[in-house]
Amino acid sequence: MRRFAQAGNKVIFVNSISMGLPSLANKDLLPRIARKLRSYARLARPTPEGVTVVSPAVIPFFGSRAARAANRKLLVLQIGRLARQKGMTRPILWIAIPTAAELIGQFDESLVIYQVSDKYDANMMDHATDAATIRRFHERAIGNADIIFYSGQKLLAEAERGRERSFLLEQAVDFEHWSQVGSGKLEIADEVARIPRPRLGYFGAIEPWLIDQELIKRAARERPAWQWIFIGNKSRGVEIEALPNTHFLPPVPYSELPRYAAGFDVCVLPWDTAHSFTSYGSAIKVREYLATGLPVVISPLPEYESKSDVLRIARSHDAWFRLVEEALNENDPTAARARHSSVSSGTWDSRAEFVSGLIESTLATKHKG
Repeated sequence: MRRFAQAGNKVIFVNSISMGLPSLANKDLLPRIARKLRSYARLARPTPEGVTVVSPAVIPFFGSRAARAANRKLLVLQIGRLARQKGMTRPILWIAIPTAAELIGQFDESLVIYQVSDKYDANMMDHATDAATIRRFHERAIGNADIIFYSGQKLLAEAERGRERSFLLEQAVDFEHWSQVGSGKLEIADEVARIPRPRLGYFGAIEPWLIDQELIKRAARERPAWQWIFIGNKSRGVEIEALPNTHFLPPVPYSELPRYAAGFDVCVLPWDTAHSFTSYGSAIKVREYLATGLPVVISPLPEYESKSDVLRIARSHDAWFRLVEEALNENDPTAARARHSSVSSGTWDSRAEFVSGLIESTLATKHKG
C-alpha cells in the first residue's frame, strides 16, 4: 500500500477490524480491549508515504446478527465519510479478513480483492467467533471477489472455489532495510547489547499457543547459556517468561528493528507447528531474517520448504539443539551471501508491480463486459 500511495494512488488503510475478541475466560481479553481503545483514539492519520491509516470504532463481536449489522453501519459511515473527504469514487475494495466480507457492495467499488493470509476458520485461539460463522464470511468473500490472493502455497493448493480468479501473492521483504544488519555498521540496541551471548532472536506475535514453550523450557535445562530474546506484544499465559535465559522486550518501531536484530547471533522461529492453523503461516519475518544474512533456524512450515538450502529447518526438539549449535558455529561467509540472494529479488516493489498489472487487466476486462 505504501508503494501504491507513492505512485500517486489515494489509499485508505483500515486497521484490522479483527474476527472478534477472545472469550471472557481468556487472560488476554482486557489487554486486547485496551489496545483497541488506544487504536480508536488515533482515528485517521497520514503516513509519510501518503497512506491514510484509520482505526475505526466497531463492536468487537461478530457472532450475532445485530452486532454484525451495527458494525456494517459503523464501518460504512466512518470509512465512507473519509473516502468522500479524500475525493475517492468507485474505489478498489481490498479486504484481508473474512469479517470484512459484509462491506462488499457498500462503497460502489469498481473492483473487489480478497487476500487470504491464514486458514481463518482454524484459528480458535484468540477470538470467540465460531468457526462456522468465519467460514460463511470467507465463502462470501470468495464468491464476490474479482481477484483472490493467497499469501501461502498451502492455502492456494487447498483452494476449491474461484481458482480461475486466484493467484499466489507471496510475502515480500524490504531488502534494503534488513540487509543493513549484516553490514556491521549498525549500533546494537542497548536492550540487546546488555544481554549475554549467544543470543537467539525473535520478533513478532508472542502467544502461548504459537511459541513452542516446551522447546524453550528444555533449552533452559540443557542449554542454559542460550539467551532467547522475544520482541513484540506478549499475550498473557506465556509460561516461559520467568526462565532465567528468556528476555521479553516490548514492540519496537519498524525503523528501529534492524538495530535489535544486529545483536542476534541466530534468528529463530520457534513456533509450535502442531496446530493446524500455525502450519499455514507465511511468516514474513523469515524473509526478513534471511535478508539480514544471519543464520536462521525455524520450525517446519510448508511455505518455506523450498528454501531449505538457506534455512535450517528443525523438525524435532533434538534437531533444534543440533541446528542452533551448527548455526552458532557457522563461519562461512558464502552462506550469508546465499541467504541474502535468496530474497533480494522478492521485494515489495516487485509485488506491487505484479498486483498493479493484474488490477489493470481485470478492470479492463470488466469494462469490456
